[in-house]
Amino acid sequence: MTRAAPRPGNLRRQQTRTAYLFLALPLLFFLIVRFLPTFLALRMSLYDWNILKDTQPFVGLENYQELFQDDKFLQSLKNTALYTVIGVPLQIALGLGIALLLSRITALRGLFRAIYFAPYVTPIVAAAWVWQWLFSPQFGPVNTILDFLGLPPQPFLTSTSQALPTTVALVVWQNLGFQIVLFLAGLAAISRTYYEAAEIDGANGWQAFRSITWPLLNPTIVFSVVTGTISYLQLFTQVVNLNFTDQGGPLGSTLTVAVYIYQMAFGRFSMGYASAITVVLFAIILLITVIQMKFLTRRYDV
Repeated sequence: MTRAAPRPGNLRRQQTRTAYLFLALPLLFFLIVRFLPTFLALRMSLYDWNILKDTQPFVGLENYQELFQDDKFLQSLKNTALYTVIGVPLQIALGLGIALLLSRITALRGLFRAIYFAPYVTPIVAAAWVWQWLFSPQFGPVNTILDFLGLPPQPFLTSTSQALPTTVALVVWQNLGFQIVLFLAGLAAISRTYYEAAEIDGANGWQAFRSITWPLLNPTIVFSVVTGTISYLQLFTQVVNLNFTDQGGPLGSTLTVAVYIYQMAFGRFSMGYASAITVVLFAIILLITVIQMKFLTRRYDV
């Protein structure tokens, strides 16, 4: 006796239940790994939580009040903003420019892509130590080249004015390969028929870029801006390893919020205060991301 086929409505409900079941497992993992530590950090920020003390008294919002009177935190916040404002536009502009050039060549395209992508897969700690040697005021090859050209040597990482730009250069250099691959994928998704139609209409290269390439790359640009901003706001490893004996650079000139959290939590063991900084950083990242998604996302008619 043949079994009757399930009704379309029952089959749809069964498929929906199965989909929710498969979605529930990664969601549960995400809640445990991401949201639970966030709520615990929020709770801990309301206490004077020091692992060297026997008691952790409730202090309410005192950690937050102290936070915005802390000159070192305010300096780390300013430095983090400078990293983001300088680094994100620079790596996007360079990534897009190089991707446009690579999309036009055929010979040795794979070799050039591999060369540009290599820094992205290089361990950050190793790259930071090599970078520290390159820009060493005494023995660095960069100052050797400057001396050969008749230019005065530069302090770079030991200067309060040059340490932050040098660190930005490292981060941009490391992330450039990812940006190039990202924009190459975005450019490859644009149909050639748009450019052929523009060429027939007499549009030059700049007009085609402004009216076709830039609008159709909007999803790629939004993704690049959002992920790049989050990465720079959480900058830690490069800053710590570029000057390991003086984390945060001379007079805190390269100190970031993430490095300051580490110093307060594992240097002074002030977990409550470090948690308050973490909550503030989380709120800043969330707010900036929402604003970027709202104002950068566009729909264009080409």
